[in-house]
Amino acid sequence: MNFPIAWRLGSVLVLVGFLGTALTGYFAYQASRTQLIKASEDRLLTATHVLMRQVTVALKSVESDVRLISQHPQAVRILLRSNPSFQTLTEENLAKIFEGMLVVHPEYFQLRLIEAGNHGLERIRLDRGMGRLLRIQGDDLQEKGHYPYIFETLKLPPGAIYVSHATINHEIGAHAGEHRPSLQVAAPIHDKRNKAIGLVVINVDLHGLFSQLAADLPPELKLYLANGRGDYLIHPDPSHSFAFDRGQESLVQDEFPSTTAMLRAGQTGTLSIVTASPPTSPEALVAAFVSQSIPGMESGDAFILGLSQPLQNVLSESRQLASVILGIVLSFSALAVLLAIVLARAFSRPLSRIVEEIRRFSAEGKIGSLPVARRDEIGELAHSIQQMEKQIHQQIEELQTQQETLDHLASHDSLTGLPNRRMFLDRLEHALARAKRQGEKLLLLFIDLDKFKTINDVHGHAAGDAVLQAVAQRLLSLLRESDTAARLGGDEFVILLEGEWDDRMIEQMVQKVRAALASPIAYQDIELQSGGSIGFSRFPQDGNTASHLIATADQAMYGDKPRDC
Repeated sequence: MNFPIAWRLGSVLVLVGFLGTALTGYFAYQASRTQLIKASEDRLLTATHVLMRQVTVALKSVESDVRLISQHPQAVRILLRSNPSFQTLTEENLAKIFEGMLVVHPEYFQLRLIEAGNHGLERIRLDRGMGRLLRIQGDDLQEKGHYPYIFETLKLPPGAIYVSHATINHEIGAHAGEHRPSLQVAAPIHDKRNKAIGLVVINVDLHGLFSQLAADLPPELKLYLANGRGDYLIHPDPSHSFAFDRGQESLVQDEFPSTTAMLRAGQTGTLSIVTASPPTSPEALVAAFVSQSIPGMESGDAFILGLSQPLQNVLSESRQLASVILGIVLSFSALAVLLAIVLARAFSRPLSRIVEEIRRFSAEGKIGSLPVARRDEIGELAHSIQQMEKQIHQQIEELQTQQETLDHLASHDSLTGLPNRRMFLDRLEHALARAKRQGEKLLLLFIDLDKFKTINDVHGHAAGDAVLQAVAQRLLSLLRESDTAARLGGDEFVILLEGEWDDRMIEQMVQKVRAALASPIAYQDIELQSGGSIGFSRFPQDGNTASHLIATADQAMYGDKPRDC
């Protein structure tokens, strides 16, 4: 069955309209979904980097506090018992310093001065109790020499810092810090003979430190912290934190397999992943992790810090967009049906008109009146064809401009802008032909710069280029509009002067050129002195061909050259 073109066109328009809007909506949804996930990964990664930098700064602050106390003169006096009469006062003063540090740093839950002798007996100890600070004294002071952070710190040289592994604090009598995740940051104290006589130790509440730093994060972001082996130290589910301390295993690489590469690398790095469960699962997460070595840790251990966000939260905006896109697709599909009915009827005449104008453009290079005022696909087509015509004309003009530029480059010297040898010979041939026909005369000056090689050798080729450009401008300033100055190559220039030139006029012209060449040329902070040798030939006296005139002028120039050039 042969359906009318209007019916076929309408059907095609309906189908194209529906498929176009549907595909556009689908790809727009997919693109927006991908962009939302990527933007979330970037935000998470940025937040993780910022948080890790805050952790590094916080640990550096702990390191500074430990080093400050280890270098305090009162700490040395207490450990050496150098002044027994003031021993109690000195200890009270240092205890006040400890108390001030605990007040300023809520993440510190214990600060101690421990001597190397007496099995690592605590000399001064401040603990954070339940809402207050406690000064531990007398028989409550303990011997800590059997703990690794004691004997490992005492082995360090002056100025070194010891940072323990992140562990659960099992020391008895640690008050607020007991059974809490902690780091011991310690520094040795040495006497004048560099013998370790004790150490200062700050116990850092690891969970409190990270909770304080992450306090400003949005509530939907969850914090993860693991050590260099992948053991969780902090996890949104507390049952995963310090599982190794309970004889269990809970590893970041098991929950986020992509972090395995970071653990294998053994160095700092960044990783952004979507994992933990299939993306279609409600538990799917967008997570970002950063690995950072702990400053001063002797074992070279590292923190692996991560932030995660539920994928469903990230994609909530895309679901709203999907509803909007679906409504747009259905609306445009219905509109496509209505438009197809109208357009199918009104399409044939303007289409024929457009085809006729395209044929005219193909034959005459110009398009007449097109239905660009229409607010439909035909109007867009007409407008596009009109734009195409303008672009084609513009491209033709650009091609002509480029051709003119190429012609200029082919006939002019790129450095000075003067006509080159090729163009000069062409002008000379035309001038000779005209002079022969009309009985006119010509004068040809041949110029060779003096000392040009010396300028190049002493001051470089950039200086030589500056000389050539200056000479070209000076020659042009001496000429009439009908005269021609050209650069034959190197430091050789020629001038073609038309008309009658007697000996006096030639001499005047030569002197003008010579004076122009002899004038100093400013270059950077110096003045270059060149000058030039000039020879000339005349038509018809010295030759009637271009080569003969140039050769005669060239030979005359060599006769004018100074002996030292």
